[in-house]
Amino acid sequence: MSSAHFKSAVVAAALAAIEAGRPLEKAVLRDAVRALLSELSRSAPGRSVEVRVPPYGAVQCGAGPRHTRGTPPNVVETDPITWVRLATGRLAWSDATADGSVQLSGNRADISGYLPV
Repeated sequence: MSSAHFKSAVVAAALAAIEAGRPLEKAVLRDAVRALLSELSRSAPGRSVEVRVPPYGAVQCGAGPRHTRGTPPNVVETDPITWVRLATGRLAWSDATADGSVQLSGNRADISGYLPV
């Protein structure tokens, strides 16, 4: 693992457990998801797309029209393990969207250009 791709020990710990097929502590998975979402919002500033990883977090990112109220027009939603794999480059965006691991809505919802974070 290169330190350029992994900003925190918790992300590395979560990824190691996922890749080994070991159970993850909820706190480790939560913290890894939040760290990677935070990195996405830093690397893709803006408020055009909302990325949701229930139950652990959501961020707005991406250049374009700013969204402020109600359901955003551009949404990406996935589960925590898929998010960790996508954000660290262990899962291709095209594979995750093709198999339904990632749900998209809106014409700006393709965040593949920002991944891995």
